[in-house]
Amino acid sequence: MYVYGTSQIHSAQPIRAPHRPAAAGAAGGAPTSGVDELDISSEADFVAQARDLPEIREDRVAAIRSQIQAGTYETADKLDKALDRLLDEIG
Repeated sequence: MYVYGTSQIHSAQPIRAPHRPAAAGAAGGAPTSGVDELDISSEADFVAQARDLPEIREDRVAAIRSQIQAGTYETADKLDKALDRLLDEIG
């Protein structure tokens, strides 16, 4: 609506916001497909992956640390399993 002084008031005008896409075939604009897109940065993807990690089991970590300090954590059986898993992953 345009207001020119107190005595001249025009009727309501249609709203045409500047962010609305132009009609198809309008000059100077590429046609829009109407599909929304979402781009996630690598940092945001990393944060999302970090949030999905399981909780740290403090009791398990403490038990393994004490085994390592005592020299009882690394056994021949565990090393054989680790080597087999490594070879399976490589081959």
